Amino acid sequence: MDAPERVLAAINHEEPDRVPAFESAFTNNAIMKHYGISVGKGRTPPPSDDSDEISVPPDVVKKIAKDKSVIKSQLKNLYKLYQKAGIDLVPSIASLFPRMFLKSGKMIDEYGRIMKTEYYKDGTPILGYVGGYFKSFEDYESWEPPDPHWEARISGFLAGREMQEKLNNEIFSIPSTGCLMEVSWESFGLELFSRLLARKKQAKKIFDDRGKFTLELVKILAEKDAKIVLLWDDYGYKNGLFMSPKNYRTYVFPWLKQICDAAHKRDCKILLHSDGDLMKIFEDIVKCGVDILNPIESTTANPEYDIFKLHKTYGEKITFAGNLSPIMLTMGEISEIEAYAKKLIRELAPGGGYIFSSGHSINPAVTVDRFLAMQNIKKKYGNYPIGFIPD
Repeated sequence: MDAPERVLAAINHEEPDRVPAFESAFTNNAIMKHYGISVGKGRTPPPSDDSDEISVPPDVVKKIAKDKSVIKSQLKNLYKLYQKAGIDLVPSIASLFPRMFLKSGKMIDEYGRIMKTEYYKDGTPILGYVGGYFKSFEDYESWEPPDPHWEARISGFLAGREMQEKLNNEIFSIPSTGCLMEVSWESFGLELFSRLLARKKQAKKIFDDRGKFTLELVKILAEKDAKIVLLWDDYGYKNGLFMSPKNYRTYVFPWLKQICDAAHKRDCKILLHSDGDLMKIFEDIVKCGVDILNPIESTTANPEYDIFKLHKTYGEKITFAGNLSPIMLTMGEISEIEAYAKKLIRELAPGGGYIFSSGHSINPAVTVDRFLAMQNIKKKYGNYPIGFIPD
């Protein structure tokens, strides 16, 4: 089987040739070097500058963002890494594009989130969220909203598909987009956004804008033959949800249901990446029609938010993608990693419906030997039919 066939079989709760694998993000120069992938020399961070003066005009940014050759050059090394590591699913971009760059070294994306690249000690670049650009609802309304029909979105998808074909379909490139909750609160900052939730008309306007955009974009991508669309939409953190279940059911899930329905009508699946303890809304996510949920964090404070317990209840209704702890991959014993990886395959993989993955992403602190231990277990025990796997 090639990677698309393998992944889609697992999602359909069929047994492919082997357990497919996924990582939502991969920022680790040491592991890339291990696989012979060039990582460059890194960059020197710009001097501290608190001014908001624009260094690259928005029209120039937009021109670069829709250039398919530029996108392919950015994807090239990452796709080669996934191929060499035996990871099937790799995201391409359909939103979260930069809108402007500031002299401070910060970037403001099309949703109004302020991001900045920091560098790990080995030079690995890490793009992180540093705040919201909007200081009021009026700021939000004056911002040019993202256009789902902007050609850069299809350029990103097609660039990924062409890279997939160049690598003989040994990886499966899927478009990814921001969705409803995460990009909404991050564009304001959590404190201001929490206050806006008390203003129901304003809150509804924000969520409806994000819902309409995402729904239309998913339709466009599915009609261009995207078989899976990845939604970035963190709903919680390790101690719970960012807002009440009632608010999710009022503002988020009606849109998520429409998005899933629209995708399914076009023979497309929805992969939702959401961190945090989602226990109180897990049933809602399943009912909305989400096909794959990632990463089902194993490090939340809630012992009931457990992938093995959830699988017993929902294993026939949704595909799980996760959940080997990045903390374990950073500091755990090799034997501990191997034992947990075996358990994931042994208990979740039979019959399909499971995609092997870390419990979040591969960050710069994950060591090469621990990453290889994880992958070696998949190679040794992840072939179908799943046989006896010792403890």
